[in-house]
Amino acid sequence: MVEPKTENRKPKIIFLGPPGSGKGTQGNRIAKEFNLDFISIGDILREEIKKESELGKKVRSYVESGALVPDELILELIRNRVDNVDNSEYEGFILDGFPRTVEQANGLKEITEIDKVIYLKCDTETIVKRLSARRICPKCARVYNLVTNLPQEDELCNDCGVKLEHRVDDCESVIRDRIKVYETHTLPLLDFYQSQLRVINADSDIEEVYCTAKNNCK
Repeated sequence: MVEPKTENRKPKIIFLGPPGSGKGTQGNRIAKEFNLDFISIGDILREEIKKESELGKKVRSYVESGALVPDELILELIRNRVDNVDNSEYEGFILDGFPRTVEQANGLKEITEIDKVIYLKCDTETIVKRLSARRICPKCARVYNLVTNLPQEDELCNDCGVKLEHRVDDCESVIRDRIKVYETHTLPLLDFYQSQLRVINADSDIEEVYCTAKNNCK
């Protein structure tokens, strides 16, 4: 077994929550405030593919075939990123939405210790309302929300002036299916991380959630 790193200890935090809970938005904002590396698995995969690294080439083969990237590859990417954080000017990191399963959490435990797990608890109907109102610019990929983050002009991107699009996977039936998958595979992590867990009500106003989450990250 690989022993967790203990030298030069920096805060290591996970943000968990169902789709639409705001974990990416809140985690990214807090990471910037505290000089933490914001680690998103999706971003890492895209970066490695773009760099055409050896890992990136392996990842590309799965992505292009529509298959799930194996846990061992994901964990190898995480290990590389965590090692970089330990040797950087960052004060620690926030993991966005990873791990997603207990198996991944056990793999992560072999790589590094986790200090805190921030769980953004959100009601299903709130999630459906939020994600159903999400709109994306097809040109620059900027994300808006017709409930919480309106564009300046009716459904037009502030930057491009292009008509915003409603993603197919943001329809109500798909959203509810995604929530069920999350509850089946990811909710068991709340027990796994019980001693590090901080539960935050993410149904509240976005600024209130931010303040509460930030205080729990200190």
